[in-house]
Amino acid sequence: MRASLIQIAVNVNESVDSRRQRAAALVREQAGSDLVVLPELWTTGAFAYEEFGRAAEPLEGPTYEVMAKAASDAGVWLHAGSVPERDPDGPLYNTSLVFSPSGELAAAYRKIHRFGFDKGEAVLMGAGRDLVTVRLPGTTLGVATCYDLRFPELFRSLVDAGAETLVIPAGWPERRRAHWTLLAQARAVENQAFVLACGTAGTHAGVPQAGHSIVVDPWGEVLAEAGPDEEVLTVDFDPSKVAATREQFPALKDRVLGLDPPRR
Repeated sequence: MRASLIQIAVNVNESVDSRRQRAAALVREQAGSDLVVLPELWTTGAFAYEEFGRAAEPLEGPTYEVMAKAASDAGVWLHAGSVPERDPDGPLYNTSLVFSPSGELAAAYRKIHRFGFDKGEAVLMGAGRDLVTVRLPGTTLGVATCYDLRFPELFRSLVDAGAETLVIPAGWPERRRAHWTLLAQARAVENQAFVLACGTAGTHAGVPQAGHSIVVDPWGEVLAEAGPDEEVLTVDFDPSKVAATREQFPALKDRVLGLDPPRR
C-alpha cells in the first residue's frame, strides 16, 4: 500500500475556505496513493479554541462536501482529519471523517479523549464514545485522534476490534514533540501494528506545531518521518507484515489483563 500524510500548515492569514480548497488540491495530487491522511482540526487549528464555535459545521457540512469530492476525484481512501462538528442536538465534537474512493462517507469518529485539563477542548467539546475501524482492501484501519495517543487501552481495544493500521491525525505541539515520536513507536510495538500519525505544521493560536508526521512499522521501526514544515510524506508499506509479525512474535496471545478474569 502507498500512504500519503499531508502535513498541512495552519496560517491565521489564510481563510478556512481557502485552506479547504488547498487541502483538496493536495489530496488530488496524491492520486497514485491508496490512503491519504490529513491532520486534526486543520480548518481552524487545534489550539484556536475561540474559533471552534464560530467554525463548527454539521457533519455533512462544507469540509465534508469538499473532501468527499477530493477523495472521489483522486480515487483514494481519504482520512480527512478532523473538524469541529456541531451536533444539532448536542455539543460540539472533534470529529474525524473517512471517505471511500467513490467519495462515500465510510466512517466518522468523535474523539474520545479531549485535551485541555478542564479548559479548551476538554470543556468546549463533547466526548465520543465509540471505537471506529474501517476495512480497506488489504488492511483494517483503527481510528484515533491526537491526545488519544496517550491512552494505550484505546489502541488495544482497536486491535481487539481487528485494527492492523492505526491512523492518528493530530495537532501536536512542538514543545512535546519527543512524546509524539515515543508514543507513536510505543503504540506500534505494543499492538504489533502500523502507525500512521499525521500532524500539522505552522502555529495555532500562538502554539508552534510539532509537524514530524511519522509512519512506524509493527516492530517500531520508523519507515518515514517529515520535518517541521508543510510537506506531503509518502511511504509504501506492506500490510501483510502485521500478520507475519504477530505470528513470528506472538506477544498478543500472552495477554492476561484486560481479558476474561483468570481462572482460580
